[in-house]
Amino acid sequence: MQNNQIHPIVLTILDGWGIGNPNQSNAIHKAQTPTIHQLQKLYPHTSLHASGMNVGLPVGQVGNSEVGHTTIGGGRTILQDLVKITKSIENQSFYENNILNDICLKVKAQKSQIHLIGLCSDGGVHSHIEHLSALLKLIHVHEIKNICIHFIADGRDTEPTCAIKFIKYIQSKIQKLGIGKLCTISGRYYAMDRDCRWSRTQAFYKILTEDQPINIQDPHRVVESFYEQNISDEFIIPTRINEGIIKDYDGIIFFNFRPDRMRQLSQAFCKENFRGFPIKTFRGLEICSFTQYDSTLPIPIAFKAVSKRNFLGEIIAKNNYKQLRIAETEKYAHVTYFFNGGVEEPFDGEDRELISSPQVATYDQAPSMSATQITQSAINAINKGIYSLIVINYANPDMVGHTGNLASTIEAIECIDQQICQLVDAINVNKGTIIITADHGNAEYMLDDNNQKCKSHTTNPVPFIWVNHELRKHQDHNANVQLKSTGSLADIAPTIIDLLNLDKPKEMTGTSLIERITRKYRSTIQL
Repeated sequence: MQNNQIHPIVLTILDGWGIGNPNQSNAIHKAQTPTIHQLQKLYPHTSLHASGMNVGLPVGQVGNSEVGHTTIGGGRTILQDLVKITKSIENQSFYENNILNDICLKVKAQKSQIHLIGLCSDGGVHSHIEHLSALLKLIHVHEIKNICIHFIADGRDTEPTCAIKFIKYIQSKIQKLGIGKLCTISGRYYAMDRDCRWSRTQAFYKILTEDQPINIQDPHRVVESFYEQNISDEFIIPTRINEGIIKDYDGIIFFNFRPDRMRQLSQAFCKENFRGFPIKTFRGLEICSFTQYDSTLPIPIAFKAVSKRNFLGEIIAKNNYKQLRIAETEKYAHVTYFFNGGVEEPFDGEDRELISSPQVATYDQAPSMSATQITQSAINAINKGIYSLIVINYANPDMVGHTGNLASTIEAIECIDQQICQLVDAINVNKGTIIITADHGNAEYMLDDNNQKCKSHTTNPVPFIWVNHELRKHQDHNANVQLKSTGSLADIAPTIIDLLNLDKPKEMTGTSLIERITRKYRSTIQL
């Protein structure tokens, strides 16, 4: 190790690792996690709010990976798209949206169809069914009758088998307004893939664009037929239930507000030289999306993002420090695009390492995912001694937790504990700092009160553990160092800035979690 080596801060995000009740539903509690337990005994730690208003979501709304990483990277609470769009409906400005009204006018002039594509649930992570209801009301004003609703079933951010409830809700709106029809139904596993499993996206694309046999027209019966095969909402095979394929001069509105799981499908309709799978050539399609899914797509955006300046990554770059982001495919966008506030390109001095996620149908088949490769990449980076900040994401607690498989999630948690042990060893050798935290809860609540699988996120707080080689040496560190008793994800970036002795930008409204650290003691912590 060179004498001039930088002592890095490693921000380690355990995706989906919440703090829950210590019961049989809690995979984290049931798992053997000696490393985490030992770290909590030896080092300062606290808990952070990661849901609801603390991360810019409605009261009681569960956190999610996009919001979590945006809040962590931003060091501030940002009003999220779910709230912004819902507020626009409440204050009626939604119905005056120029982009949405413009596409309606063009479709009406062409006497064509308008297609509404999005996740149909009240999960609030990627979309909200009330936004679809508002869209139907807006289109009704334009007296457009040919409205094709393409129903993407959830079962992941909701209960696994509740699609019929949302189908009934949509049917009630259709009946009330006298417009629209349910044309297709598909589980999000196919329609919303984000891992370049193009065959999944293609299966949904084909049902949208090609005439297919209609065996059952009743959407309730379609869903029930899948339940009879033990196929839950998330995995419903793309099925046509009514006429209404996408044709020349039609309009398409993608109403998911979260971009990562609508990017592949929208690219198939909008991206020049698309290579994911064979696609049809359409003339005169009018397409818009609620938010920006991909900066390279030439489509209008109904709700544009506000400028997000001075995120942590930008501050690191402005101070001429090098930084590194490491994640596997499932969470790569979160430690890069979302962590940087929606900035696609790396900042100066920002390196990135993408580790491929295992090619399995569901991650309970590979609970370790790519954690060992991530750890090795991180250790290599720590040993190089050139990075001031390394941000890594372990996807296992969240992605395996989403399968509802308790045993596999326990295995995933134990794998992560082993990775943390290796990281801490590397950090101690290199006299660095590791911060262990999470973006939202999931794995700590795997069974509901009826002992049914729970695959969704939670409103539980998440851990924050500050590990530094000097902290353990001082037996009286509690007298010298004290963290706040609680905080939020918005406080993580200001804490890192505090540790680096940098000036916190005015845009960061979060505060450092370090409540007290004596000047003499601070000088012993090498950063």
